Amino acid sequence: MQIIAVFFLVAVAIGGVAYVFIYPSLSGERKTEQRMQSVTRTEPLARVARGPQKSRRDVVESSLKEFEERRKKSKSVPLTVRITRAGLSWSKRQFALISAIIGLAMFAFGYLSGTGLLGAAGLGFAGAFGAPRWLLSYLRKRREAKFLDALPDAIDVIVRGVKAGLPLLDCIRMITMEAPEPIKTEFRLIMETQAIGMPLGEACGKLYERTPLPEANFFGIVVAIQQKAGGNLSEALGNLSKVLRDRKKMRAKIQAMSQEAKASAAIIGALPIAVMVLVYLTSPQYITLLFTNSMGHIMLAGSAVWMTMGVLVMKKMINFNF
Repeated sequence: MQIIAVFFLVAVAIGGVAYVFIYPSLSGERKTEQRMQSVTRTEPLARVARGPQKSRRDVVESSLKEFEERRKKSKSVPLTVRITRAGLSWSKRQFALISAIIGLAMFAFGYLSGTGLLGAAGLGFAGAFGAPRWLLSYLRKRREAKFLDALPDAIDVIVRGVKAGLPLLDCIRMITMEAPEPIKTEFRLIMETQAIGMPLGEACGKLYERTPLPEANFFGIVVAIQQKAGGNLSEALGNLSKVLRDRKKMRAKIQAMSQEAKASAAIIGALPIAVMVLVYLTSPQYITLLFTNSMGHIMLAGSAVWMTMGVLVMKKMINFNF
């Protein structure tokens, strides 16, 4: 049983490290994020130089060209930005301290459970560098999901306020008082950024830096172009709200249609492990050779590698990014 425990903990540690450092490349998540950033990334608009008056079409075309040029300049996201996107107020020191505590706890658990120094070191490494970053990713995705659910309603509030004759800032102030989190916090930051002297279009463009979603970028682009070139803001935001709701419906439809494939993949992935457990419970002498013989260890390692590759391939086939 000690050998089985050592093998299991070492496999968990190796799997955690592989999930953190290798899985994003194999599953295509890193390429998908880079592609999304290249498509949706934007920077604050440059102020229009004083000179000959330009038509609205020329201003819009120049703005879109600026967006296209800046989309190509994608940079790695700093740790402080990732913490902010997760909705946390930690500093770098606090994050490093929490990571160290988790790593030490995992190392102590592995060492006290009899996995040996190597297995305990693997668990400590996975706990220090894998678990905190997985937590940031989970909190960021959950926060972005809440943001997407509430953004169309917030835009509708702005549309109704603008049609009623209220200034755009007053409409945003209403959102900061009535909207749920994280919409309330994000729009409050827009007001605070605008209050220190930044133009409203650029302040709305900063929303994408804190919440890297295409929908947030759409909102910033619409407001920035309207502030720069003029036009009917209520009509533009009304069309944007309709587009966001249609995207939400399409996303829900895709998830519903892919649930059957996801359930089938989960069953196929869990079936070998379930069969191994049932065989061990019914005929332990038949399967214990895998855990007591060196050749059995090699076969288990090979099976784990092939199972991991199969799970990654199935995940790649049924993971629809929209």
